[in-house]
Amino acid sequence: MSIEISQDVCIGCGQCAKSCPGTLIQLDDKGKACISRIERCWGCASCVKECPVQAIAMFLGEDMGGLGGKLTVGRENTLLHWIITKPDGDTQILTVDSRDPNKY
Repeated sequence: MSIEISQDVCIGCGQCAKSCPGTLIQLDDKGKACISRIERCWGCASCVKECPVQAIAMFLGEDMGGLGGKLTVGRENTLLHWIITKPDGDTQILTVDSRDPNKY
């Protein structure tokens, strides 16, 4: 698993760095998120879920059924919108209420 951080979209809030259990994400000298050792990323998606502007995407490899797609998460109050963007540009959205995440 691997993540991609779009520094053009990043607002420098630091939520990703706070949520990363491996302490791999930091803010660079421009105040933007960056990951120092991408090979050490656990693929836990904590940073993806915490980013308020969808600046972090997780690659979905073939082992995840993603065939090269990317996953981002949009937040709307208690709703998490898991957005899967396929390589051909099509998207699929799964919405989960964080108050009852196992209901999906």
